[in-house]
This record gives sequence, structure tokens and C-alpha cells, in this order.
Amino acid sequence: WRFPFAARFALPDLLPPHTLSPLYMLPLLMLLTACRAAATRTLIGGRSARVLASRFAHAPVASAAAASSSAAAATAAAAPPSLVAESRVRVASLLEGGEARLGETVVVKGWVRTVRTQKSFSFVEVNDGSSLKGVQVVAEDGLDSYDVVDALSTGAAVAVRGEVVASPAKEQSIELRASLVELVGSCPADSYPLQKKRHSLEFLRSIAHLRPRTNTIGAAMRVRSALSFATHEFFRSRGFVHVHTPLLTASDCEGAGEMFRVTTLPAAGEAAQPAAAAAGCGDDVAALDRAVKSAGEAVRALKEAAVVDKEAVDGAVQELLARKAKLQAATEKQVAGKPAGDPLADDFFGRAAYLTVSGQLCAETYASALGDVYTFGPTFRAEDSNTARHLAEFWMIEPEMAFTDLAANMDNAEAYVKHVVQYALRSCADDFAMFAQFYDKGLKARLQALVETPFARVSYTE
Repeated sequence: WRFPFAARFALPDLLPPHTLSPLYMLPLLMLLTACRAAATRTLIGGRSARVLASRFAHAPVASAAAASSSAAAATAAAAPPSLVAESRVRVASLLEGGEARLGETVVVKGWVRTVRTQKSFSFVEVNDGSSLKGVQVVAEDGLDSYDVVDALSTGAAVAVRGEVVASPAKEQSIELRASLVELVGSCPADSYPLQKKRHSLEFLRSIAHLRPRTNTIGAAMRVRSALSFATHEFFRSRGFVHVHTPLLTASDCEGAGEMFRVTTLPAAGEAAQPAAAAAGCGDDVAALDRAVKSAGEAVRALKEAAVVDKEAVDGAVQELLARKAKLQAATEKQVAGKPAGDPLADDFFGRAAYLTVSGQLCAETYASALGDVYTFGPTFRAEDSNTARHLAEFWMIEPEMAFTDLAANMDNAEAYVKHVVQYALRSCADDFAMFAQFYDKGLKARLQALVETPFARVSYTE
């Protein structure tokens, strides 16, 4: 069975069907870089500084350098400590802990949603993307860093240290009383396009670099992330092996749809790349054979001349060798089943290649060796259909099981769908509440019914 992982629960018109959007591209980071110790660019106190690993730092040689280093150290000691290097508490974790975290001193880092300035204090809502809701920061005007608060605007990146205190507001049980506010990155209020109001999806398409900060896209990504985690959790708990199948293939797995072709050949009217042009020059074996014979006769004639010109002979020999090399390459292509003159012979793979429409064929071969396997990755369809149900790119889940039957196959598919939906409902409750409020009021009830109701099964005859 296969399941197209498009996460379209409440967003049928979020993107046009041909858009290769981050909404349909799941960021599965398989391997993080283990070490970046030598030189890291970091932002400290609003300035960019190069941080070198202390164990590799060389002692200053000149006395002037030592004096400069001492002055810099004194300046750093006088400056307030930076929050950038301190570990942070995610907003989702802070809100989930609720009143149990009262009295704790924590550091929160995120982006400003709103700023409300009162006579002697300011309210700043900070959201770090870990939850739909942000945390309210209360900054009193007696703070040493209150000038930073005064300059904040929507979209600015901040780091805040403060004490978790009870909130008198009805919408929240806790808030953060700031003791230090640090501006990590400013944001011009007059040109930042996202404000505290509902923006149309059409408008968000025009600011793709900022739309992940909106409630809609952020919620969709959190739900999608939950579904991805639950997918791997489900199959791992049942002993499946996750296999990675190629994205580039020469196989049309299904033969039911158009495929995106991948080529290094120039498009019509474009100049060929130098390497491709050289490789494709004179692929006709017969013509190359005649060229080799002609070059051989030229060498023979130069050698038999009354006065032998050594430079001319050497040049003719080099030309003969070059033509022989081209003849050999063209002959090898013919032997390998790539006839000379084939327009794809000089393509990267020597034959037509495409973006995959399915990992099924590869998964079947692995299932015949590893038992139960599944693939989970992007697939591509080049169908020219402008509907909400056709996507140029989407992620497909394709299990393949050995030594099983149709009933067990259906049991597996039903159990999978129920597991991932139940996990998403449980871990993304606020996001589904937002979907219900703005997109589909009956969404949560339908999904809950899906989890609780056995799937109906009918025979082919029925």
C-alpha cells in the first residue's frame, strides 16, 4: 500500500499545484555536521565576531598586540553578558509546564509578534516557532536594557532572560518578567510585511521567505513534522527497515503519468557545454573511421617527403591519435548498446533519466532480502492538471512486505493511518484548533472518527 504524504488536511488552496513549495518538502535532516570548531560566525552584542577555539589560539607575540588584547578584555568585562551563547527554553516547553515553572529564571529566544508600550512597562509577545502561541514578556521601564525594548518592532529577533511569574490575564497562566532583553536582529517596522492580522494565502505566496512565521504555515509544518515522526515510529515498532530509493531513475515505475526529465544536454537553441560539444563531435563511426584513415595517410605522406618537417609530422601524429580516440569512444558506445548518433549518448547517464514517480520497484527488491521495508521520500509527477489533487512534488510512503497476504496488508495500512493521525491530534492540539477556527470547523471531529471507527472493507465483486 502507498500513502501520499501531502498534509492537505485543511489547506486545499494553500499553493498552486505546480508550485515546488517548502510546504510539500519535508525537511528530514539525516545527518548533522559533527563539528564546526575552527571558525564560527556568531552574533555577539549586535556585532559579528569570529570565534576561534581557545585551544588553538596563539599567544600574542608583540607587546602592542598584548595591550590591545587586554583592552578588549576589559571592555568585554564591562559590557553586560550576552544571552546569545546561553541555552534557551523553547516556548512550547515553557507553556506546557505552566504554573509548575513559577519562580524559574529562563532564557527565551524568538521573534517579536507584538509590542504594546504602556506608561511604565511594555508587553512583548515572543514566539520561537515551537508552538502556535507565544509567551508574553513584561519589561518594566527600570530595566537597564529598556532602551532595547523601546526600539523593538514586529519581526525583530530577541533574547530575553527573566523570571516565570503568574499572569493575571485570562488567556495565559504564566508570563515572563524580563531582567535582560537583548536585540539579536533588528527589523524595520515600516517595511516588514507581516502584521498582527490575517493575511490571505495569495499574499503569503508573494513573500515565501517570511510566510513560515505565519500561524497557518507554521501550524502546517508542525503537523507535518508530527506525522513524519509518527510514520517512522510506527514502522520501526513493527520491525520495518527504512530504505532510501533513488530520486533519479531511468525507470517509469507506473507508466501512468508524465515524468520530469533530467538532462545535462543543452536546450534547443542553446550552445553546448565545451565538454559535451567535444564528446559529441563526429559520433558517426563510419565517418570517424574515414577521418582516421585520412589522418594516417597525411602522416605517411609527410614522412615520405623528400625533406621531412619534424614539427609537421608531430602535429599530424597528434591529430591522428585524437581521431583514433574519438573512434574508439564511438565504437564502445555502439558495443554498449548506445548506437552512434543517439541524441542521448552524450547525456550524463547516456540514456533518458527522470525524477522518480515512485520508489516501489526498488523497495520490492529490498523486501525480497530484508523482509518488511518502507520508503518515505519525495516523488514527482509532471501531469499538466491544475487541480487541488495534483501536485508536482509530494512525499510518498510505500511499505513492501514479504510473506504476507492481502488481509495483513490492509491491517497494516489501517493501523498506520490511525496511528499517525492520533499522534498528530494529540501533539498538535493548538494547531488543529486554529485549523478548525479558520479553515474547517469539522476537521477535528472527522479525524477523531477516523481513529475510532474500523475501516470498511469490500471485495472486488462488491
